[in-house]
Amino acid sequence: MASIESARATFDKFDVNGDGFITADEYSAAMKAMGDAYVTGAVADAVLAAKDANGDGLLSFDEFWAALNK
Repeated sequence: MASIESARATFDKFDVNGDGFITADEYSAAMKAMGDAYVTGAVADAVLAAKDANGDGLLSFDEFWAALNK
């Protein structure tokens, strides 16, 4: 299990605009920056949809934290 501090730091790296949510575009860009060039828009949409508990198309920190602790 990740510590909440390290999870917050990782979340903040993905949340480029600092609005408190990760979009599919932010997720895809972050993954590409970490060397995973295969995360297309469709893949990012699917990953977010799987973890997006309230269905708003965005990943909040609470949803991110919950996904890490499953």
